[in-house]
Amino acid sequence: MALDDNQLGSFLRSRREKIDATSAGVIDTTRRRVTGLRREELALLAGVSPSYYTRIEQGRDRHPSREILEALARALRLDDTERTYLWSLATPPLNPTDIHPAPTVRPGLLRLLERWTDLPAFVVNPARDVLAATTLATRVNPAWSAGHNLIEFTFLDPRAPQVYPDWNDISQQAVAGLRATAGTRNTELAPFIADMRRRSETFRALWDSHDVYDRVTGDKRLHVDGIGILHLSFETLAAAGPEGHTLYIYFPQPGSTDDRALRSLT
Repeated sequence: MALDDNQLGSFLRSRREKIDATSAGVIDTTRRRVTGLRREELALLAGVSPSYYTRIEQGRDRHPSREILEALARALRLDDTERTYLWSLATPPLNPTDIHPAPTVRPGLLRLLERWTDLPAFVVNPARDVLAATTLATRVNPAWSAGHNLIEFTFLDPRAPQVYPDWNDISQQAVAGLRATAGTRNTELAPFIADMRRRSETFRALWDSHDVYDRVTGDKRLHVDGIGILHLSFETLAAAGPEGHTLYIYFPQPGSTDDRALRSLT
């Protein structure tokens, strides 16, 4: 089940439309009626023929060479995450029968979570289903409980805007992160993404923006009942193996009021 039969072309077009022509060095004395770069302007900046670039964007060439992709990435000023996503879209997809997502977490990871009594930590699959979590994680955020889905909670649960004071930023990052994952696991994630597009107009709009984001570390503010606003940093660790599981670990600054508040929850 494919959401977009021409994801490579759609992504390139979305990036092209976000580039400011003047800052890109394009001199245009005519009255522009399009946002961003025209196809022929991007082709010129990338050093490829306009007709060939048009073939790529229209989906008539799904697998351009690495050299062509790198030239387009430079012209579009893509960051590392966007470059990786671009390359994944131009790589022939795996046969659906080659993908075997595991619904359970490895015993070793479960034992690790059991020992982490003082930190919120949890494991998710590529669709952001929470498969296992520490007890403290479930106390800090209801979405961080086994059986919940982080994307569904963010867009469909009425508690989300209260739990996430920075909901606008978090929702954008959540969708952009899911798109980064879908670059290499589209067959696996397509049904879930299609369902979310149907159930949430906000998700659909963010998904159609084609933004890509891979946030592996950072900070987050959460509203916790009985505590108030809690500031936590986080790290993500990819669990080796074909399952695509990711471990999220949240922690406060040592000795901070957030550290003391988190300890009170234990």
